[in-house]
Amino acid sequence: MLSPVTDADGAPFWEYARRGELRVQACASCGELRFPPRPCCPHCQSFASEWRRVSGQGRIWSYVVPHPPLLPDYAEQAPYNVVVVELAEAPRIRLVGNLVAQAGARLDSVPPERIRIGARVQVVFHEGGLPQWVLERS
Repeated sequence: MLSPVTDADGAPFWEYARRGELRVQACASCGELRFPPRPCCPHCQSFASEWRRVSGQGRIWSYVVPHPPLLPDYAEQAPYNVVVVELAEAPRIRLVGNLVAQAGARLDSVPPERIRIGARVQVVFHEGGLPQWVLERS
């Protein structure tokens, strides 16, 4: 499995994820949530920031099902999905991940025909803190 490449701005995101928490950067001056993390607020230009916990609920905004050829570590699980999830608390924030049957499941654990734009999802964390998504039970 690939490891995330972290920088000073994004490192807290991955540290919280390793603890099983989904947090996004927020401006400590105006309160606007932002992702990806960056040093300056694009709304008020403040350099003050904090990390706010969010529910991890969202909706599938888009998805793709890649087919081989792929990176060798992922080819065995192809075809699998890659989803873009719009967060419930901040619809302008969209995170990329995989829709899986349960935390830590294989990337191909949800058949592509079960994926729908607008489907409600909840974040789960694979060991090491990689955010993944599961369908919410209705």
